[in-house]
Amino acid sequence: MRTILITGPGGSGRTTIAAATALAAAREGVRTLVLGTDRGDSLGAALGTATGPAPVAAAPGLTAWRPDPAVGFRDDLTRLQERASGLLDLLGAGPLDPEEFTPLPGAGEIAVLRALRDAALAEAHELLVVDLPPTPQALALLALPEELRRYLRRLLPPGRQAARALRPVLGRLAGVPMPADWLYETAARWDLELAAVEAVLAERATTVRLVADPTPAGGDAVHTAALGLALRGLRPDALIANRVLPEEGGDGWLAGPLAQQRKALDDWRTAYDLHPVPHLGHDPRGTDDLAGLAVPVLRTAPAKVGWPVEDRLAEDGVLVWRLPLPGAVREELDLVRRGDEVVVTAGPFRRVVQLPSALRRCAVAGAGLREGELRIRFTPDPELWPRTP
Repeated sequence: MRTILITGPGGSGRTTIAAATALAAAREGVRTLVLGTDRGDSLGAALGTATGPAPVAAAPGLTAWRPDPAVGFRDDLTRLQERASGLLDLLGAGPLDPEEFTPLPGAGEIAVLRALRDAALAEAHELLVVDLPPTPQALALLALPEELRRYLRRLLPPGRQAARALRPVLGRLAGVPMPADWLYETAARWDLELAAVEAVLAERATTVRLVADPTPAGGDAVHTAALGLALRGLRPDALIANRVLPEEGGDGWLAGPLAQQRKALDDWRTAYDLHPVPHLGHDPRGTDDLAGLAVPVLRTAPAKVGWPVEDRLAEDGVLVWRLPLPGAVREELDLVRRGDEVVVTAGPFRRVVQLPSALRRCAVAGAGLREGELRIRFTPDPELWPRTP
């Protein structure tokens, strides 16, 4: 199944573009599911059909779904409370009724990830269009599976399950109950679920599409989004310039906005596969309005952004790890080595990345930013590097 993740700055009309993209695909005969993520029913307003926790038919060949974060959150907490009842009794805690559970911050993001995974695994549709939150939240959402899996591995390492025979002894020494098997089983289940979401996001058939108004603020937002996506190894397959004003009649007060629009469009054409969508003169509502928006549908998926290791041992005695970071600024870059991981900071974004196996036996010799690419130099550690007979 193909997946199109659509995001953009707040107020850019990304939900409308997501609905129009899904509708256009359905009218081409592609069985399509559009997934909404807003708490309010902005997706339903654009489609002219109310959406909610149960999938609904919004048009022939088009299904719309807006998952409820409270449902999964309530089920998870109920199970956790049941399994931890012994510890809660020890602490003197009173159990909560399921009706008392209300979603905490982050529950919505988990619900979206689960819905994305379930839709991909169900294979009931040929195309999944996801109306992601505004760009900053969308980038955090895309990073969540990888980060949560790293936290789980650090806090509950699977290898510690082998020490089951020692737990009673350790419990007596520490004076508190040691983690039970169910805790590790729960962590393993979460890790498996998160791995499935990561697989969907890493799939070649999954692409990201940006939506922005052709304004100076829109240009800044696109620049920031492209950098954040690059740090996740992603690049947009298209940039939708939304609400483009007609060029004719650009006198008077419209002259300024039109000049800004032309400049933004010219800049974007050199860097992206640009698709201008005209302003309708009103907010699109319903399938008739959406059909009038010239949005691209299925396109050739761009290659994933690779982070190759260049072997320059013979020439310079180093291995060079090349990380494409278009738009990165030298003063806003930071790099920290921690064991077999590297913490890369680019502008407001940060990612902890596992080193490729060859580089784990090396020491960092330096780094530099050139032509939108961070190049990290490594020299082999004599104590760890395989020796040539």
